[in-house]
Amino acid sequence: LVADARLALDGLHAALGEWRADAGWSTTCAARADSWRHRVAQLTTAEPASGTRPYDADVIGVVRDSTARSDETDVVVCAAGTLPAELHKLWRAGTPGSYHVEYGYSCMGYEIAGGLGVKMARPRQEVIVMVGDGSYLMLNSEIATSLMLGLKLIIVVLDNRGFGCIARLQSASGGAAFNNMLDDCAVPGQAAARIDFAAHARSLGADARHVADLAELRTAMVAARSATRTQVLVIDTTHTRTTDDGGCWWEVAIPEVSSRDEVNRARAAYDTARKERQR
Repeated sequence: LVADARLALDGLHAALGEWRADAGWSTTCAARADSWRHRVAQLTTAEPASGTRPYDADVIGVVRDSTARSDETDVVVCAAGTLPAELHKLWRAGTPGSYHVEYGYSCMGYEIAGGLGVKMARPRQEVIVMVGDGSYLMLNSEIATSLMLGLKLIIVVLDNRGFGCIARLQSASGGAAFNNMLDDCAVPGQAAARIDFAAHARSLGADARHVADLAELRTAMVAARSATRTQVLVIDTTHTRTTDDGGCWWEVAIPEVSSRDEVNRARAAYDTARKERQR
């Protein structure tokens, strides 16, 4: 169907009239939805294995569960990297307008500026910006603007030390590590860059802290909700893990010919996955 979205919905609504899906299908859908909600609860409350960094699902769970009133109070804002896919699966939006995620273009840097706009529109809501370290570096100056305007944001920075989403894609496509993670960008003879995001946010006027783990994040989120000015919380995460559940497939074409065995294997896997979805 190719159409203007609003006009198409109006036309479909009129054409369907009083039609309803049969009771069996509705029951199946309800059962599957309940099953998925149960799985989401498992994924967002599990503790990371000892000695490992948390991944996005762990952080989402702590942020969401730091108040029993998230359904009523929170608007989550995000835009790029791994987080939109994880939020799409795992965030439970409580009310219309409480899930504000730009995903079609993965517009890095939108998050904090977009969050400020959401706060302008919804000043009584708790606006929570979830952003990766890469997107934070792209655009962060609206932290200062939020303080000048007295518009409080809670900004949660997930620091995986680079552009982790694209690093995974690079690896999954058979490519060698190159210029995505900070450790891969070190100048010979020099240490890789280390960025203190909490110190940077404080330099813009925000209250900011780096938390050591999920327990500290939980405590910090509770305190941030009680604050009256912009709060920035930074937590180290891993870029190597994502939520496999959900059944989605990221279709990115792989070169048909390559001198790298890794690329050829990735192409074979791509062809197989594509055929499975064309049946």
